[in-house]
Order: sequence, then C-alpha cells, then structure tokens
Amino acid sequence: MKTKIAPSLLSCDFGNLNNEIAWLNDSSADYLHIDVMDGLFVPNISFGFPIIQCVKKRSTKPLDVHLMIQHPENYIKEFHELGTDILTFHYESVIHIHRTVQEIKKLGMKAGIAINPHTPINVLNDIITDIDMVLIMSVNPGFGGQSFIENTYQKVSDLKQLIEHKKCNTWIEVDGGVNEKNSSKLIQSGVDMLVAGSAIFNSNNPSEMIEKLRMV
Repeated sequence: MKTKIAPSLLSCDFGNLNNEIAWLNDSSADYLHIDVMDGLFVPNISFGFPIIQCVKKRSTKPLDVHLMIQHPENYIKEFHELGTDILTFHYESVIHIHRTVQEIKKLGMKAGIAINPHTPINVLNDIITDIDMVLIMSVNPGFGGQSFIENTYQKVSDLKQLIEHKKCNTWIEVDGGVNEKNSSKLIQSGVDMLVAGSAIFNSNNPSEMIEKLRMV
C-alpha cells in the first residue's frame, strides 16, 4: 500500500484558510489531519466544531480527526455529524476503550487509538484487532513544531510485529516532527500514514513536499 500523507491543519495559515484548503484539494494529500485540543488533556487549545464544519464544507479530502481531549467518548456523535472519516482518541484519556471504539465504528467512522511517547505498545494487545488505526505520537502532544523522538522507529517496528502476529489490517500513523529527513526510515519501519505540519506548510513547494515525504 502506498504511504498515505495527512497534512496537519494545525500548521496552516488560518488567515488564508480557504486558499490553504483549495491547494490541498488539488494536491496528492490523502487526508486532512485535524488536531482537537481542549487545554486540559494537553496544554493547548485548537479547533472547535465551527472550524471543522467550515473545513468539511470546503475540503474534498477525508478528515482524519485526532482528539487530544478529556472524555472524548462524550463527543463521538458530534464528530460524526461534522463528517469525520477517521476519529482517533488517546488511550490515556479513556477508561472504557473497547466501548468507545465500538461507538465510533457503529456510526460508520474508522476508529483510531493514539498513544503518547511514554506509553508502551503492549497496552494495545487486547484491542489491536478491533481498531482501524494506531497513531504513534513522535512528540509530546499539544504543540506543533517539536523535534522528532528517535525511539519512534522502534515503537513502529514493535507495533508492526504485533499487527502481523494478530493477523489484522490496522494502519500505523505517526504524528510529530515528521519531515523529509525521517519519513523514509519511518516508512521502512512499517508506517502506513504520515502526518506532517511544519514540513509541508513551511515548505517553498508544499505540494512537492507531500510527494517527497512518500519517497523511500
């Protein structure tokens, strides 16, 4: 499967959002990645429902929504109504993991689980066959522009082994500090989808950068 690229709107020019989405629509990006932060689970606040609704109206790309919030299980219906395609919540933020996954999938969305840099892969042993994607955070969540954590390569490899052992088709996504210097090694380690913000939006040629990130 060709590696998928999901540009992170957290790094886009919000004063020029219509134009940003327009060029993304014309690009080879596979998803638009939207980080939702509540200022509680992570020390930052980002997109609310009105912004996501605006993005959905203008975007031809499916939405990959990453919830960095407390009690994400309380908002599953709202994100479905906004047109979310993949809804990912943090393992660290939910008590009833399986129930939350089932609620997401019942509404027709793909269900993802994100894990922070300090969270080991083995916490996913009992849920990996029920989810569509695992998002490995390669920075501490909350802010864009952070440096990539090198141990991520090993976590990706360990997760790939677990997926193969369980004989499931779960995607591996990585988010945080992804750029053309580490994307190739991440793909070789087993990543299916890369989230990139600064590397794309700060590039002189963002569309070309999307293609560079796919190169092995």
